[in-house]
Amino acid sequence: MTKIEKQLAALTTMSSAQLRDEWLRNHDGEAPSVPDHLLKQLIAHRAQERRHGGLPATVRRELQRETDDPSPSKPVIKIELGARLVREWNGQTIIVEALEKGFQWDDRHYTSLSAIAREVTGAHWSGPRFFGLNSHG
Repeated sequence: MTKIEKQLAALTTMSSAQLRDEWLRNHDGEAPSVPDHLLKQLIAHRAQERRHGGLPATVRRELQRETDDPSPSKPVIKIELGARLVREWNGQTIIVEALEKGFQWDDRHYTSLSAIAREVTGAHWSGPRFFGLNSHG
């Protein structure tokens, strides 16, 4: 058994106090206030990181950039009041009108495009995707 394997195995039998002491030996500051099973995972992660190396600097920078950027990852789709969305499905032309609250199709009111897509196809669909409003559709 390697040294790292012995360290990881020892974590499974440590008490809460022993885990917190182990944390202090390997980290700056007090252990986080988490359940023991999570503290064991955090300590194990740090030990493996020290043995095998951490993430490359480019990956760390990219992750930091993602957490620093408050903008949403998906753009918000704004559909103007009165806009008409048209989709061909199995030879049928689906024309949906955007209302102040929801959508109208086939003289019926729907609260979402997904509800219309489900009605048309009989299966779960993302409404924006079904009507081609995002990059996946």
